[in-house]
This record gives sequence, C-alpha cells and structure tokens, in this order.
Amino acid sequence: MNHAKTFILLAALAALFVGIGYLIGGVTGMVIALVLAAALNLFSYWNADKIVMRMYRAQPVDEHHPNAVVRAYVADVLAMAEAAGLPRPVVAIIPNDQPNAFATGRNPENAAVCATSGLLDLLTRDEVRGVMAHELAHVKNRDTLTMTVTATVAGAISALANFALFFGGDRERPGGLIGTLALMLLAPLAAGLVQMAISRAREYEADRVGADIAGDPHALASALQKIEAHARRIHNPVAERNPASGQLFIINPLAGKGADSLFSTHPATGNRVKALMALASSMGARPRRAEVFAAPASGTTVPATPTRAPARGPWG
Repeated sequence: MNHAKTFILLAALAALFVGIGYLIGGVTGMVIALVLAAALNLFSYWNADKIVMRMYRAQPVDEHHPNAVVRAYVADVLAMAEAAGLPRPVVAIIPNDQPNAFATGRNPENAAVCATSGLLDLLTRDEVRGVMAHELAHVKNRDTLTMTVTATVAGAISALANFALFFGGDRERPGGLIGTLALMLLAPLAAGLVQMAISRAREYEADRVGADIAGDPHALASALQKIEAHARRIHNPVAERNPASGQLFIINPLAGKGADSLFSTHPATGNRVKALMALASSMGARPRRAEVFAAPASGTTVPATPTRAPARGPWG
C-alpha cells in the first residue's frame, strides 16, 4: 500500500512538473530547471552521509566501546542488518539530549544509522532495537534515493516558479500576469505538499518493515510514544538551524501535531502506533505490558511516569 502510494505521488509530482513547466517556460525552461535541481540534489545525495553526520557531530562507535550500553546498541544494529541482508552500516551516536534517530547514505553500501545519546538513555534495549530497525528499513527501502528524486522534481518546480517572469511574454502565457503570479505561488506549494505526503508514506513503510526486522512491533510503538513525549520538551538546536534535515529523524525534531498534517513530513505518532498494533495483531505477537507516556502540558518539566518500577541504568 505504501509503495503504491509513493509511486502514485511521484507520478503526480512528475505530471505537475511537466504541466507547470510547459505553461511557464516551455521545453527550454523545463530542461534548465530540472538540470539545476538535479545538480544540487545529486551533490547532496552523493555526500549525504558525510554532510549530515558532520552537521550533527555524529561519532562512529563499534563493538569495542567502553560503555556496555553502546556495545549492546552496536551489536544489535549489526545483527539486525545482517539478518535483513544489508551490508554493515556505520553506527554512530549524536551527542544530543533529545531522543531521536535517523539513517542516511546514498545506498546500503554507504549507509549510516545514528541514535542520539538521549535515545539510549531513555529507551529500553528492546525499544532501541525497534527504533534502529526502523532506520535500517529506510536503508533497505533506499528511501534516501526516493526522497532525492522527489526533492529534485519538487526543486525543479520551485525553480520554474522563480523563473516564471523570465520565460516568454505575459501575453503569450495562459492567464497573463495574474496567471503567472498564481503559478509562482501555487506551484511550489503543491510540490511541497506532494513531497511531504511521500515522506509520510515512507515513514509508515519503514515502521512496517522495521517491525518485521526487529520482530517486535510493540517495542517500536512503545518507543515512538516515549520519543514523542520527550522530544517536544527538549530543544534540538542543530535541527532548528537546519530544518530541512528534520525529515531524516524518526520523530520530527522541530514540532509535533495531533493528526497527520498536509504540512508535516512525519505522520502523527498516534496513527503510527495504531498501524503497528494492527501489524502486531496480524503477526500474532502477544501484547506486552507497555510503558505509557503522556505528553506533559506546555511549560511543565514533570517527567512521564512509567507503569512499572524503574530499572537500574538505561538498559538494566
């Protein structure tokens, strides 16, 4: 279902590009805009792992790390990657208190998966496995490539909108000046909406495949609830300075909403949890005694309270 949705949305984005491109710039304008957008996105795609890891000061770790929790984290990621038929990824930790994680890299052979220090401190080992399985699913599904293609076409549409006044005379274009201005405003908006819809579809698919890789949809569902409750209260300054990188994370590091929003790159966490519960039921997985975390009221600093006694240490 999610693959079909992605294909349909990509086709819609391509049709939007062709239609708007022809109206604004004709064949010449379409080619110029596509080449410019492709060049910029190809550079980002080819160097994605290096750019993003440097931006967030991600520190690669291995099985010999002095911290036992980090060693277990690395071992679990590598074991799941092998079980999923993936090459060994770079495993890294981001020094940030906000619980979150992301995957990057142009292909499975050049992939990196990163978890924040806040994620390892907050979640149980099973929950961390669920989150990292989601990130490995992005690698397996080649979502970096999908989103690069999406960004290229969306960028080309935005470029066409910016070039609108420079291709042909207003009288030669349908709608004249008013039509041109409308296209300049509406074309990038429409492209952005489709791009965000594709991103949400890829998140749902990564949840599904990740739950299969980890073998525990309940763990990922529990992790998403915890991350959502805590991420809203912890500032991520790097993501705030680079909001375009927010779509990489498993939970939006900038802001959250109560329902799937047309202007959001991530589905609502509640909807993702419902889908994972349905998947667990279809897999015959037994319900686990989940830790329920509720998002605190705005301005409060009271931590969410687990339903069970706290364990000693992050994975005690």
